[in-house]
This record gives sequence, C-alpha cells and structure tokens, in this order.
Amino acid sequence: MKQICVVGVGYVGLVTGACFSDLGNRVVALDVNPERVENLKKGIMPIYEPGLEELVRRNVNAGRLSFTTDYAEALKNSEFVFIAVGTPSGVNGEADLQYVAAAAKSIAENMKSPLIIINKSTVPIGTGDWVADIIKREQPRPIDFAVVSCPEFLREGSAIGDFMQPHRNVIGSFDREAANKVAQLHLPLRAPIVITDLRTAEMIKYASNAFLATKISFINEIAEICEAYGADVKEVAAGMGYDARIGRHFLDAGLGWGGSCFPKDVLALAYMAEEKGLDPRILNVVTDVNYDRRKAIVRWTEELLDGALKGKTIGLLGLAFKPNTDDMRDAPSMDIAQELSNAGATVRGYDPVAMDVAALLLPAVQMFKNPYEMAKDCDALIVVTEWNEFKQLDLEKVKGLLKTPVIMDARNIYDPATVRAMGFKYRAIGR
Repeated sequence: MKQICVVGVGYVGLVTGACFSDLGNRVVALDVNPERVENLKKGIMPIYEPGLEELVRRNVNAGRLSFTTDYAEALKNSEFVFIAVGTPSGVNGEADLQYVAAAAKSIAENMKSPLIIINKSTVPIGTGDWVADIIKREQPRPIDFAVVSCPEFLREGSAIGDFMQPHRNVIGSFDREAANKVAQLHLPLRAPIVITDLRTAEMIKYASNAFLATKISFINEIAEICEAYGADVKEVAAGMGYDARIGRHFLDAGLGWGGSCFPKDVLALAYMAEEKGLDPRILNVVTDVNYDRRKAIVRWTEELLDGALKGKTIGLLGLAFKPNTDDMRDAPSMDIAQELSNAGATVRGYDPVAMDVAALLLPAVQMFKNPYEMAKDCDALIVVTEWNEFKQLDLEKVKGLLKTPVIMDARNIYDPATVRAMGFKYRAIGR
C-alpha cells in the first residue's frame, strides 16, 4: 500500500484520489476550501460524475480515503503528492498558474521527508521546472524531491472509466528513478506507459486536446459543406471513421466543444506559440470555427422562425456543456441564451443534472422541472446537450405543447425524415 496525497478535489483531483484508493492505496485528499472538505466528509460531492459518490463512500468506509485542509497532515508519511488544482485561462488565453504556485509553496513549507511531486493539472510547457524552483526556494531546509508530469486524460461523464481503463499513462521527468516509481503506481491499470522528459509530457497533453478539438471543428466545417451540397455528414463521418488513420471518435458534427479543457488548452497552446514568436494559425482557426457555431445555431433558429426572434419563447434542451455532468464552464448554452436574449427572445431551460448550477449563471433563463413543462407554449426548441433523455422524448406530445412545431437540433439526435414527417419544422447540422 502506497501513501498518496492529492492536492485539489475538483474533477481531476477527486477522481484521481478515489480511484487510487480503490486500487488499494492510502490517499489523503487536500483542499483549501473548508466547506468543500467538510461536505466530502459527510459524503456530499462537489461535482456530479456518474459512479463517483459510491466510489468515494466505499473507500472512505474502508479507511483508504480521507479529506483534510491541513498540508502537514496530508503530507505526513506520503511518498507521492499529486497537484490537481485548476489552471483557468488568463486574460490573454495563458494558463493561470496561481493555484499551482500556491500548492507548490505549501508543499515546500510542510514537507518533512523526500517526496515525488506529480503535476496532474494541465500546465504550460516548462511548469515542472518552475514548480521545482518554487519548492527549492520555499523549503525551510533542503529535502530531496523530484518533479514528475503525469497529465490527466479524463472526460467528464466517464472520468472513472477513463482512469481505470486508460489508453495510456504519460509520465515525464528528468529523474528516471522517480518516473519509474510513478510508473509502478500505475501498473495495476495494465495500460501502456509512456516515459519521457518533463516538457515533452506537458506537451503531449496540450497536443492531444488541441488535436481532438481540431477534429470537432473540422467535422463542423465539413457539415456546412454537406448541407450546401445535399450530403449527410453523419454518413460522411462514418465513412471516414473506418479509416484507421482517422478514427470515428470526435467526428460528431453539432454545436462544438465547451467545458473546462478544450477551450482553455487550445488558447493556452496558441499563447505559448505566440510567446516564442510563432504563428499558430490552425489553433486560432480551430477556436474561431468552434465559437462561430454558437452564433450560427441562433441564426438558424431565427430562420426557422421566419426571421423573427423578438417576442418569441425559445426552450433550451440541455444546459451543461456535455451529457453526464453538471459542468457549465464554457457551456454553449451560456452564449446561446445570451444571443437569444439580446435578440429579444424569452429563454427557457431544462437540464437533467445541471439546473442548480445553471440557474446561478443564467438568472434571465426561466428554469423548468421537466422538458414537457418547458416546451408548453414555446415557439421553438433548441437541442443543446445530447442527453439520452432527450432522444427518448415523446415528440408527438412535444408537438402538441409547442406554440409552433419548430426544433433546431444542434446535436443531431433525431432522424430528420422522421421528425419532418411528424409535421415539425426541423433543422439538423449537415444533414
């Protein structure tokens, strides 16, 4: 049994801590937010993630997982410390590293024995060296340590499965012994392990997310061409996906990406390139194409309503940036709601999980307890998040509730021919 400390109990930190404890390790998860820690001790999760509540409860009850705000307590007897704090976008797109710096400083001030300090947060290239400098500078007395990069590749909504059955684990360090120890920690996962240097590991994370974001923006651009020429982007994506060089994943045309990773990581990588005098043209266009989707959806909804949004009531099916999460960070619904309101429309919203979070961020949006309540007397519905619940809606009932039978399907969850045959005025993406 290894003793592990995880700093930060957000999506990455809490999942990392719970999963490592489930593998039989002793994990102390630390957060500087006392309310969050107290809630976790009571079994109240700070986030919605399928299976996480049960996983945390099981390992807390088994004595393998505990929570604290005290660095001295968390570091006592620990051999590994994962830094899993937020790195939000700064004013110019750069990663804001204030929380990483604070964690490194506190680790340095409280460590009493040698540690392997592992950056789990997504951080700019060179951050590992910077963290090492902070720790050396802030230590009251010299104690050996090593810094390792082990970027996360967790998708919200399937984070536990992604941790337990990863495609690979990337480990970067200039200290080979430390890298090997971190690799040993991951051996029970039985996945390929890539061991490299610090900066290369940091770059692998950014390059991976930027490439996936590029695939999504690419297929959305292809969707517009498909629509112009009468092709079906779903069939195009399927045909492309059989090619092993391309793959089917992340080729779903629709509203584009949001959340806490793709937006900030693409911006941060572009910022890093520009800092070195480079011109990241592809990265900049990838971002532009993605955010243009949100305005396009509003424009196409307006066209479905014969060019008028003012005075109309529009219902948003889904508010979270993706299914199986309550995360509203950079959710497309935020921009769509604002654009609709600016055009004089009344906006309603429903989401199976994200209602409480969304209500705080979208005070002008009228929230409803179920999609049918929301649909009553709406002029149009926009499918914003592809929850399975929406795929199973009774569309005949929905049609009877709507003032006008209009659906803007921004996630391509319905069959166009079927929905149109039911009498809906309907538009999908690239179909």
